[in-house]
Amino acid sequence: MIPGKKIRVLVVDDSLLARSMITKGLSAHPRIEIVGFAINTLDARRKIPALNPDVVTMDVEMPGQNGIDFLKEYLPTHPVPVILVSSLNLKVFDALAAGAVDFVRKPTTDDTQAAFITALAQKVLVASMSRVRVAPRPSPVSGASSAAAAAAASTAPAGLLGASPALNSVVIGLGASTGGTEATLEVMKRLPADIPPMVIVQHMPKGFTEMYANRLNNLCQMEVREAKNGDELRRGLALVAPADLQARIVRIGDKYTVSCMPGEKVSGHRPSVDALFQSMSEVVRCKMVGIIMTGMGQDGAAGLLAMRRKGAYTIGQDQESSVVYGMPKVAHDIGAVCTQAPCEGVAGVLLRHLKTL
Repeated sequence: MIPGKKIRVLVVDDSLLARSMITKGLSAHPRIEIVGFAINTLDARRKIPALNPDVVTMDVEMPGQNGIDFLKEYLPTHPVPVILVSSLNLKVFDALAAGAVDFVRKPTTDDTQAAFITALAQKVLVASMSRVRVAPRPSPVSGASSAAAAAAASTAPAGLLGASPALNSVVIGLGASTGGTEATLEVMKRLPADIPPMVIVQHMPKGFTEMYANRLNNLCQMEVREAKNGDELRRGLALVAPADLQARIVRIGDKYTVSCMPGEKVSGHRPSVDALFQSMSEVVRCKMVGIIMTGMGQDGAAGLLAMRRKGAYTIGQDQESSVVYGMPKVAHDIGAVCTQAPCEGVAGVLLRHLKTL
């Protein structure tokens, strides 16, 4: 984007009420210009080339062709950043897999409209600087998911984890934001079932983290679920921090649990990657690994540096594969990252490190 140039936005939604709310709300932002609207994906197909928007906001469920099928067909040849505007719906993750950059939850009451517009405007600013990554294959669905996960996991060398008893004393933390839902999946589906305990922080609206954890659980070899306060970390289990709560690691004797509690935002977020990583640096006395993935801003960088200073092995996603090279860049620039790797290579780097323990 040219400095000072307004971000041109096209609003795609079949609801007149939703279009009006989004158009009016975003138009009030000094850096955003609404260049038009589309009432469905067919209308959007005509208007995107004509209006040349920098960012498109799009409803997932619309009459005719839905947003997911549109993204699958359109983005490979017209890679415009798309932000999904969705209700609490599992299909949002299929749309992200199809190439959407981010999503925001539609307001359920008039009282939440202001917060919705604020969140959407921020995501528009981020999306205007993002890299659109189009999936090389269709998103796996129900019946094919187990086979796809098994095939991906089989790329890891056999016996990597089973031979080392030291791996019972490793804790892994992973943090991501914009673009992170699919980036994290790319890492997780390449890991074996007996992976050391993991805690994942993904910036995500309230209500979606449980669905995201279930999606990972269906597509990956290890058990994945949304964390609950007091959950014990154990091998073969990955916990996703619940939205709107801070997740931190707590040591009780020789065991580790996760604390999921209300609290102030840290580095602008709740849950915060910095809060997780900082807690790991303070309380974890066994081996540690920290992984920082795509995302805007700097959440996680300071915490990752604290982990590295305590002897942790740290991995950062590289620029080329990041939707937004913000969080991993800051972490790299301050010396928090031991090794950088493309999204598809992070799991291999992790597994090779674990084999040395």
